[in-house]
Amino acid sequence: MIRVDSMVETMDRKQRSSAVDRANAEDAEKVLSPGSAIEAIRAVVGSWEGVTTHDHRFGGIEFRVGRRELGHLHGTIADLPFPRRVRDELVAEGRARPHHVLPASGWVTVPTRTASEIENVIELFRQNYNRGAPSRT
Repeated sequence: MIRVDSMVETMDRKQRSSAVDRANAEDAEKVLSPGSAIEAIRAVVGSWEGVTTHDHRFGGIEFRVGRRELGHLHGTIADLPFPRRVRDELVAEGRARPHHVLPASGWVTVPTRTASEIENVIELFRQNYNRGAPSRT
């Protein structure tokens, strides 16, 4: 089993954005358990300034900055809200797919099964985090 969660906790912010892929380059496509994937993402996203974690109303874990939701995790997927224009770009780039329940909205759904997918999800959470406060790094 890949143990990225404990490694990620000890790295600084800049290193964390790509920690999963670097730490597990040879295992980038190995399927992780849903619990391991969620904990790896929680360790990184939950460490950012002002981010709080909460139980999500439909199960899983939700990340917020103040009252604004950055996105949430459940099972083997992450759901994140973006402006529709950004959502369309992410889908066109193949980094996300339209939301599994609300496909016409700005929300996207992204798989979290492998280390490379987890890295992508963390980068999307960072993009959403920075979108709300451009002065953050």
